[in-house]
Amino acid sequence: MNEALPDVPEVRVVGLPQLTSGFDLVERLDLPMHLKVHGPLEPLGGEALAKLSENINLKGRGGAGFPFHKKLRSVAEAAIKRGVRPVVVVNGSEDEPACRKDTVLINRAPHLILDGALLVAEALGARTLVVGVTRESTQRSMEAALAERGLSNGRRSALKAFVQRNPIRMVTGAAASLVRSIDGGPPIPPGRKVSASQNGVGGAPTLLSNAETFAQLAIAARIGPERYGNTGLYDEPGTVMLTVSGAVARPMVIEVPTGVPLRYVLQLAGAPPVPQGVLTGGYHGKWIDAATVNEAIVSRNSLDAVGGALGAGAILPISQETCPLGESLRVAQWLADESAGQCGPCYLGLPAAARGMEDILNGGGPAALEALKQVAKNVKRRGACSHPDGSAMFIESTIKAFTDDLAAHVLGNGCGRPVEGVLPLFEAGMAPAAITSGNAPEESGSSRQKIFVDWTLCRGHGLCADILPEVFQLGADGFPTVAQAKVPDYAEAKAMRAVRRCPALALRIEEDTRAQAPARNLPVLSQGRGRRALGR
Repeated sequence: MNEALPDVPEVRVVGLPQLTSGFDLVERLDLPMHLKVHGPLEPLGGEALAKLSENINLKGRGGAGFPFHKKLRSVAEAAIKRGVRPVVVVNGSEDEPACRKDTVLINRAPHLILDGALLVAEALGARTLVVGVTRESTQRSMEAALAERGLSNGRRSALKAFVQRNPIRMVTGAAASLVRSIDGGPPIPPGRKVSASQNGVGGAPTLLSNAETFAQLAIAARIGPERYGNTGLYDEPGTVMLTVSGAVARPMVIEVPTGVPLRYVLQLAGAPPVPQGVLTGGYHGKWIDAATVNEAIVSRNSLDAVGGALGAGAILPISQETCPLGESLRVAQWLADESAGQCGPCYLGLPAAARGMEDILNGGGPAALEALKQVAKNVKRRGACSHPDGSAMFIESTIKAFTDDLAAHVLGNGCGRPVEGVLPLFEAGMAPAAITSGNAPEESGSSRQKIFVDWTLCRGHGLCADILPEVFQLGADGFPTVAQAKVPDYAEAKAMRAVRRCPALALRIEEDTRAQAPARNLPVLSQGRGRRALGR
């Protein structure tokens, strides 16, 4: 059973280090050591910085892969047109249980990230720099780095710089969520999609990009596009930071040149020689099978070509001895719990998709499979952020990648293999119980409330399904289809309202004491959405 990854796991490098230079000397590069390792950095004008980004084909390393030079020019043009100062935001909100590469960079090389951000701020004439984080360790490291440079949020500062800390939740890492929280709102996406490049922090054009992206820019600005292009592929030069976990002997963050065979990266981490599948790009990513692994190289284009995804750089193999659908069910349930609870297709669709996958494992047959496909299709492109799209992509990829295992569950009695919990999820206490605003949220446990139906009292009024559709659906007989279920964090208030308004007084809420129970290897599958199918 895999444990949750530490903030800073083992770090390895293939070839010559760039982002990880100096990691063999000290645990954290403070400003003097950073300058000894990397040397000084001269400022660049806006167009020169855009051309540098374009020449090295720099794309965002947070998952979307948007060309950095286009974002830079878009912000500059919007700022000039409106006559306002733009804002620069570093997104270090790494909130996926399988990703640690940005956390490693912030904890060990914060000044490399600040180098890139300050280059951009000076080139754009920005007067505000914000670094978004969600972990106590990254907050401490980045605040120390700002202090080492004499940067602050003081009224007389030429460049106001500060750290914005949000809760650890999948949706808080979205660009729109981070911008909204910096402006004092809750760290969840707004109801409409807005381009930060045009209307970001305080309504100003905002250049928001991933922490690794700024660090890559700082390396390229120091060594120039020609030397930068000598590493990796000609069309995707440089290195990539990967987080390798799952069924491996040594979970690690590894810096590799683009073009390195994926199987070599897996060997370094001690993955099975012939994995059953490899999840690429993290929990908003895609599975590839063992045969495809031998063809793939570490690059965005290569992984796209074989049906995978580079995404946020998470690589997770699973062995032949574990049930891939059961492993994926754990992730699907986690993704459902990570909904912000404000878009119906997300907070209703994702739990329905998790239940659909559970139905397949419980022997629901072809009808359950078709229902799951339809739910995943209906979720996409209907939310305020990319969470439902990425979650649906993960579910569809699971169906496509493990056809033999799927057939065993749909047409037979299951694959007979255990669920070992090799895909890391947050342990109890890592994720907060609710999404709140503020700079320093407490890291408390997720919701431990469960809601129960007393069948001796229930008369099928159906009010519970109207008030709490995330949990209750009505069967053909008009009664709820579940007897008990975990209450999602965001729906606690609605659950209490359902209990108070039930005409038959048939609902009650209790604390789930099993939340601290030891993990199990074998799946325990239920018909309800809320009960976790597997121990962590």
